[in-house]
Amino acid sequence: MLNSSRRSALKYGVGLAAMAAALSLSAQAFAGDFVAMLLPENVNPRWESQDARFFVEAMKETAPNIEVEVFNANNDTATQQRQAEQALTRGAKVLVVIPIDGESAAIIADSAAEAGVPTIAYDRMIHSKNTSFWVQADLGAMGKSQAEHVVENTKSGDTLVLLKGSPTDPNAAVIHNGQLEILQPLFDSGERVLGYENWTQGWDPAIARRSMDQALTKLNNNVQGVVSSNDGNAGAAIASLAEQGLAGKVPVSGLDATVQALQLILLGEQTQTGWRPFKDMAGVTASVTVRLVKGEGVDDLTQGTVKNAADGDVPFVPVGHYSAVGEEGVAYVIEHDTSISKDDVCQGAAADTDFCKS
Repeated sequence: MLNSSRRSALKYGVGLAAMAAALSLSAQAFAGDFVAMLLPENVNPRWESQDARFFVEAMKETAPNIEVEVFNANNDTATQQRQAEQALTRGAKVLVVIPIDGESAAIIADSAAEAGVPTIAYDRMIHSKNTSFWVQADLGAMGKSQAEHVVENTKSGDTLVLLKGSPTDPNAAVIHNGQLEILQPLFDSGERVLGYENWTQGWDPAIARRSMDQALTKLNNNVQGVVSSNDGNAGAAIASLAEQGLAGKVPVSGLDATVQALQLILLGEQTQTGWRPFKDMAGVTASVTVRLVKGEGVDDLTQGTVKNAADGDVPFVPVGHYSAVGEEGVAYVIEHDTSISKDDVCQGAAADTDFCKS
């Protein structure tokens, strides 16, 4: 198993204290108030099992009289737009949207604004001047953590593969730019070699698998590190590496701390994943949602604004992140993520690891 000389570090956003305080709000909403959460797809299990779950739970805690309906667009932008229209027609007071495409989702925010309904961009930015609020971790910093991990576990002259995210997801570029802050100077100097890179449409692991297969063929298996932008890409890369007898010999980064990723870390095949406190993200989103339903301000929950591609200044609350490496990282995620238990992780081949037997 590859070891990192860099200790995993928890990096908190400055808004967490305000979030915790906001969760104690006792909102009194009118019976029949309704809000919608629009998920992008079900390829990544976190959207339904973590983000939506935590949002619904937080809404029940802060405003049990507000109905929440969750939609999933299955990676179809037209479907997501129809779902938004359906929610607005039904009288939704707030839309919480995780856009498939930040540009296309501008239609959703603009239509909602015409109806007098605020739109919260959750996790991914919506490029509209009518985006009311954005909740997100520092994804640039998470991209840097991925690159730093791979760099620290490779040596001068080694060849790297970059499996980037979906080109339609605005977050994918932010993550990649964070990676390049670390990698570009090394590519320019020859300290590391960029052997292959590709975007992964829709974050589809099948596409990532084809990319990794192509990289290994092109480079004749001369790959010493994989900077993968999320855990789906990482799992695909590891499957490809395994066919060549390279799994566990090449550092592979990830993001989202899925159960599969934690299992692969215990098995020594994936070596890093980024974890975000999805419960905090969903909790502050619920607090903002309740404020907006009541027509109240959210300035005390924000930490400034972020300018999106539509030149809109969007109020922003950052949340923390953690770079999980090795057994210590797996244990940290299990301790701090209520949606993941040790029993969940210690299934299949992972059950035979020392971590699971202890």
